[in-house]
Amino acid sequence: MIGRVIKFYNSFFFVRVESELIPCKLRGLMKRDKKSGSAVNPGDFVEISQLKDGSGVIEKVLSRRSLLNRPAVANVDRIILTFAAAQPDLHPLLLDRFIALAENSKLAEIILCINKIDLVADKNFLAEYEPLYKILRTSARENIGIDELKAIISKGVTVFAGPSGVGKSSLLNAIDKNLKLKTSEVSEKILRGKHTTRVSELIAFGSGFLVDTPGFSAVDLAEAGLDTETLRHCFKEFAEYATACKFLNGCSHSHEPNCGVKAAVDSGKILRERYENYLILLEELK
Repeated sequence: MIGRVIKFYNSFFFVRVESELIPCKLRGLMKRDKKSGSAVNPGDFVEISQLKDGSGVIEKVLSRRSLLNRPAVANVDRIILTFAAAQPDLHPLLLDRFIALAENSKLAEIILCINKIDLVADKNFLAEYEPLYKILRTSARENIGIDELKAIISKGVTVFAGPSGVGKSSLLNAIDKNLKLKTSEVSEKILRGKHTTRVSELIAFGSGFLVDTPGFSAVDLAEAGLDTETLRHCFKEFAEYATACKFLNGCSHSHEPNCGVKAAVDSGKILRERYENYLILLEELK
């Protein structure tokens, strides 16, 4: 039978086959994935065989179209990077760090959600990023932008990610109060103790699924599979100008002469603050 992994809990992968949720073990011969740490992740489509007691065994993982590394979720259609306009204030370096991680996962759609927009006077907050990404400006408290957000997440697999305190769970609860129990259970389990337990669960919503992730303020780029070579490709606005670099294939866009990206920064075609954040992340990876 073919089904989709909904979550991993208590050593079982819970696989949804039509309307049935089947607890499954992993076939012993299946190897662990070097990048994600597991051969199977929530969101994977798998082939299973069912045992007499009703449980199952995962025999094969079908090919993935995407894999978000942290948290590990397969076949994601979009990620909504959620930050607050205030309380806590948005930190541009942290924003670009999250964007780089999302870009490295090669997701089809990356959306920036700026919550608590009611707390700032500038209703075009973060307008400088609009040429690059779709931006939703929301307020769970004032019910701003909730209908648009709900329409977006009602199909496909949507991952919510962002630092603590920005109101991800509040947004989900504003969309559907029935999500409250599920999001709070996940958050409590993940945020308890040493922050070593991670639970990613696909929660049915509309004709798709939601994945609410734990809030965290520090993300290790190298741990998520990024290096100095791949980082520059995660700043997608660089691609247009990198063709003018003297060292076409090996330019890091940092110290090299005749760099098309640096020239674009100087002429205002690339946002300087974002380029400077790139340099900080590049040094971190070095």
